Amino acid sequence: MTPQQIQAVRASFEPLVPMAEQVAEAFYARLFERDPALRPLFRGNPREQGERLMQMIAAAVALLDRPAALEPVLLQLGVRHAGYGVQAAHYDTVGAALLDTLDAGLGAAFTPELREAWTAMYTLVATTMQRGAAALAPPALPGFGLTLPQAA
Repeated sequence: MTPQQIQAVRASFEPLVPMAEQVAEAFYARLFERDPALRPLFRGNPREQGERLMQMIAAAVALLDRPAALEPVLLQLGVRHAGYGVQAAHYDTVGAALLDTLDAGLGAAFTPELREAWTAMYTLVATTMQRGAAALAPPALPGFGLTLPQAA
């Protein structure tokens, strides 16, 4: 991400912080509208889930200019999400729901440039999390497309 994109993401996230609960509710509504099959992956209290989502986004936004600090957090988050059953294809749906939510919440302020900045931010987050999740996957046998069972 460019320094300008980082600043744009930070500046646009700031007004959303006081209404974090509503933003999270809007995000999950859009997510489950896009793919109702994802609903069972979200166990527990929806309000607490929304709080964790907004805290994670806030942490990522705060660390965008410090990739050495952000990367290990995202790798671990990817590992945890893989354990919840999140698959690589789900990341596209989540990204689209996030952009929809930002578009609705920010209105005219969500310019094409700002969309591009948030897309870059989400791409960074999602690809790093997926690398973390992939580290959990058992290795494939070369040429066979099979996976080895993990050692206990």
